[in-house]
Amino acid sequence: MDNLKQKLHELGFKGTVDKTTATRDFYSHDASMFELVPEAVVFPRDSADVRTLVRFVSEAKKLNNTHISLTARSAGTDMSGGAINQSIIMDMTKHFNQIFQVTADAAHAQPGVHYRDFEVETLKHGAIMPSYPASRDLCTIGGMVANNSGGEKSLQYGKTEKFVTELKVVFADGNEYTVKPLNRDELNAKMAQNDYEGNLYKQIYELIEANYDLIKAAQPKVSKDSTAYHIWNVWDRETGIFDLNQLIIGSQGTLGMVTDIHFRLVPAPTQSGTLVVFLRNTDHLGVLINKVLEYKPATFEGFDNYTLMLSFKLFFYFHQSLGWLGMMKLGLQLIPDALKLFRGIPKMVLLIEFNGETAEEVVQKVHAMHGVLESFGHEALFEEDASVAKAKKFWIMRRESFNLLRKKVHDKHTAPFIDDLVVPPEFLSEFLPELRRIIDSYKLLATVAGHMGDGNFHVIPLMKIEEKLERIKLAPAMREVNALVLKYGGSLSGEHNDGMSRGPWLHQMYSREMMHIFKQVKSIFDPQNIFNPDKKTDAHWEFSMNHLREHF
Repeated sequence: MDNLKQKLHELGFKGTVDKTTATRDFYSHDASMFELVPEAVVFPRDSADVRTLVRFVSEAKKLNNTHISLTARSAGTDMSGGAINQSIIMDMTKHFNQIFQVTADAAHAQPGVHYRDFEVETLKHGAIMPSYPASRDLCTIGGMVANNSGGEKSLQYGKTEKFVTELKVVFADGNEYTVKPLNRDELNAKMAQNDYEGNLYKQIYELIEANYDLIKAAQPKVSKDSTAYHIWNVWDRETGIFDLNQLIIGSQGTLGMVTDIHFRLVPAPTQSGTLVVFLRNTDHLGVLINKVLEYKPATFEGFDNYTLMLSFKLFFYFHQSLGWLGMMKLGLQLIPDALKLFRGIPKMVLLIEFNGETAEEVVQKVHAMHGVLESFGHEALFEEDASVAKAKKFWIMRRESFNLLRKKVHDKHTAPFIDDLVVPPEFLSEFLPELRRIIDSYKLLATVAGHMGDGNFHVIPLMKIEEKLERIKLAPAMREVNALVLKYGGSLSGEHNDGMSRGPWLHQMYSREMMHIFKQVKSIFDPQNIFNPDKKTDAHWEFSMNHLREHF
C-alpha cells in the first residue's frame, strides 16, 4: 500500500488517492458505533477506474496481501458499520453523481447522487422513488440500493428491491456487467456463455434449484426485511423470472461494486393530510396500531417523548435543514403544541397520513380516523393537519430524530445495535411490553421511533459506549432482544441491514443450512473476499466489539 497511488496510475487509474491522516480519520466511521481506519481513500472518476481498482485488489490478494479489500462508500449514513473498512475505501460521491434521465415512470442515475437532489428532478415529472429512508436529506441512491432501504412510504409501496429495474455492477473479475431480470430463454442463454458471467449465473441458479423449497421457506414473514441475501427473490419457477439484482440489492457492497442504477418511479401524491396523535400511555399501542392499519393509511410513523422534548430543547438545530426563515415558521406552528404539553408530556407522537385525489377526500379520511380513535379517550390528544404544510413540523422531528440524538446529546452516545427490529403488527400488544422490560432490565436509556404500520421499530440506546461496564451490556441485551423478536416471527433488521451489528447474529434468525447457502452466495460472487469484508455473513461479534468507537 506504500506506493498505491503510483501503482494505480500506472494501471491507468484517473481518479485521486488520499492517504492523509485527516481523510483516513474522517472515513473511519459512518453513523454506526464502530470505527475502522482505512489505509487509503480513493475517488474513481468513472467505471473504468472502478474496474481498475477491483483488478488491482484482486491481483494483490492473489499475491498474498491477505488484508487488502475494497469498500464502496457514498454518504456514510449507514448505521450498521457497512461503509467502513481497514483497507481501501472507494468514495462514490465526488464523481459518480450524474442524473442521466428522468421521466414520469423511470430514472437513470449514478450511485453517488444524493436522494435530495434526485427527488428534485423526479418531482419535476410528478414522480418519486418512494423507498427513501429518514436520512433522505443526507443519503445517496447508491446507499439505498446497498442497504435495501425503506422508510415512511414503505407501508404503501415497499422497499428499494421493488424499484430497481437494472444495475451495472463490477464483479470480482474486474469487468462491468449489466444486471436485469431475465426470462427462461434469456437465462438459459446467459448460462450457456462460456465465460465468467455465464458461470456466475449458472452457479447461483444451480444453488437455488438444489435448495428451492428450503430457500423459499426461509423468507422472513414480515412486511420489510434487510437481512442476509434475498436469494428467495432471485428465481421463481412459476413466473420464470430470474433477477440477480435481488442479491445485489441489500448486499452492502459485499458481492460487487454498483456503478449505475435504473429505478422505477411512482406518481407523487398530490394531496395528503396527517392525523397527529399525542399518546399519553403506550400500554395499548399495539391495539391502536392494528386499528389504524384497518383503514389503510399511506404512512404511519411515530416517535417517543424523549425525541419530542429534544426537538423543543434543541430547536435552533433545525435552521441547518430549514434555514432561519423556515425555522421561525416552524416555531410559530409549534406554539399551540407546546401549550398542549401543559396537559402532560405524551409518551409517543404518532403520525397517520392519508393520500387522496382531492383536498376534501383527505380531510374526510383524516377526520374519520380521528373519530375511530376517540375510543382511546383521555389517553390521547389529536390534531388534524389536513395539509402538508401544517403537518410538516412533526415530520421534520421524525426525520431528524436520529441526527438530533447523534449530534446533540453530549453526555451519552447513540449505540444503534438493536435499532431496527421488525415484528408483525398483530403481535405488538404482547411484544412491546416485553421489549420495554428487557431495555429497563439493562438500565438503558433508549429512544423509540419508527414505522408503526410495518411493526418496524428503531430502538436507539444512549450509552457511554467508551466505558467497559456499558460495553458488556451489548451482547446479552442483543441476544435477549433478538430472541424476543424471533419468538414473534420478526426480523432483526427491517431497513438498516446487517453490517457489523447484526451480521454476527444472523445464525439466530436462520437455520444452519440457510447460513451455509448465504455463505455460498458470498463465495460464488467474491471467492477472495475482496468486497467489504467483516460484514453480513462474514461478520464476527469479537471483531465488531474490538472496533467500537472510543472517541465521538
